[in-house]
Amino acid sequence: MNDQPGLSDQYRMASPWPIFVALGIPLAELGILFDVFVVAVGGLLLFCGSVTGMLQEAGYAETVWRPLSVFAVLLLVIGGVLAFTDVNLVTRGYAIITAGTFLAAVGVGGELLVPKRETI
Repeated sequence: MNDQPGLSDQYRMASPWPIFVALGIPLAELGILFDVFVVAVGGLLLFCGSVTGMLQEAGYAETVWRPLSVFAVLLLVIGGVLAFTDVNLVTRGYAIITAGTFLAAVGVGGELLVPKRETI
């Protein structure tokens, strides 16, 4: 009798996304702390892309393009609040706005330019 019914060697047992989710936010914070703008933006992109990958892998999203666009809107709103109000977190706000802009470009570009796969 099989101890793990339904599981076989052809299926992956673990998802690679959680480690990248766990690294994304600390990288973004280290980039802000040490004033390395590129690392801050890269950490945010890593975090949002990994969460989007998890959503698609779990079956909550058909493609990754729309969740990326949703994350872009959220980042643009949060970054705008941080950069253009009296909160005094301008560098963090600009990093979040930059990451949101990249995600918006990728999300809209992917939705418009990548052909849809036909499901069988």
